[in-house]
Amino acid sequence: MAPMDSSPSKLDQFLAAIEASVADGSFVRLALRLPFGTDETLKSIDVKPATIRGELKLSFTAHHQTRDLVQNHPLAGAIGQLRKLLSHDFRQGFLFATDHDLQFDAQGKLPRLKRMPATSKAPASLAHDRAKARLIPAAGQSYLTELGITDDAGKVTKSGGDKFRQINRYVEILAPLLMAMPAGKLRRILDMGAGKGYLTFAVADYVANTLGRETEVVGVEFRQDLVDLCNDIAGKAGLARLSFASGTIGDYDASGADVLIALHACDTATDDAIAKGIAVGAGLIVVAPCCHKQIRREMESCNMPGPLDFVLKHGIFVERQAEMVTDAMRAMILEHFGYSTRVFEFVSDVHTPKNVLIVAEKARSSRDPAQLEKLQAAKAFFGIRRHYLEGATGL
Repeated sequence: MAPMDSSPSKLDQFLAAIEASVADGSFVRLALRLPFGTDETLKSIDVKPATIRGELKLSFTAHHQTRDLVQNHPLAGAIGQLRKLLSHDFRQGFLFATDHDLQFDAQGKLPRLKRMPATSKAPASLAHDRAKARLIPAAGQSYLTELGITDDAGKVTKSGGDKFRQINRYVEILAPLLMAMPAGKLRRILDMGAGKGYLTFAVADYVANTLGRETEVVGVEFRQDLVDLCNDIAGKAGLARLSFASGTIGDYDASGADVLIALHACDTATDDAIAKGIAVGAGLIVVAPCCHKQIRREMESCNMPGPLDFVLKHGIFVERQAEMVTDAMRAMILEHFGYSTRVFEFVSDVHTPKNVLIVAEKARSSRDPAQLEKLQAAKAFFGIRRHYLEGATGL
């Protein structure tokens, strides 16, 4: 009989690394991402050290859909809580220490650990406060002032508050995905339909000044006046590897893009962006869809009888159903082309009704015909002749 493997599991190793970093003072922070537990409102958890009444504790901030909850645990209790969370609620954990970063990933069949150079060399502050840490701080960012999000003193304006929260939430979601990409696979990021460049600037700032990567970031926008404005602001902000180019999503040459993002590209423009990413084999595609007119028109024109007739006779329900069907089919097509996909709300609908995000990571080079079979069945059920993304990708 072969001897039983007594080596510690990847989760045990990850938890031991956390405990050791707290003990030697190198612990900066911890991030739990990719939720899969029963609490659908729980989006992420951030952990930082804090001295409370003279005792060192780990402060957990659980980010729910509409609120944040803070709990403080002594080290022993914190490790037990993290074991539970990484076993039942989250698939990824990121340890940030002053000497190295460590990623725990349980997305595949077997959990993995990946050690990376330290993102932050500065030790964590042990001050206990409730101020929310932002990956993109408001102070000292000239581009935020130029874009009207902050005033000259670096304080978020009343009108810029929602936009400031949105771009930070985007970067919070993108951060672990970008961090996990090897330097050679993060050479070029395209933001398709960049508009005034809110997200483009934030991503370029994060990649250059937090990750320290020499990554080219390009915002593609049809309106030349916005392209000129954003290029001027980028120059003033000293973001040397950020530029904006004039063009449409459909016509722009996306060759060499490792990451393709699109924020609120209207209706089938989202599909054009996805198709561009698929065509160039981008390792990461992230889109926030806006409008879902193409599928809604097909659903309305078919006058589909059957089990959903009582729902689809009401316009507001047709609209909501069309949104879900459109994005679910986008996810299926991405899965067919070898992407692992997630669809979720990224900010509260209090801040914007356009709050669904599709995140697709390239997982394999082969195609999955089973996804096309599911797509055909779904189209038949909803009376849809063709999803625009099928044509855009040559299916």
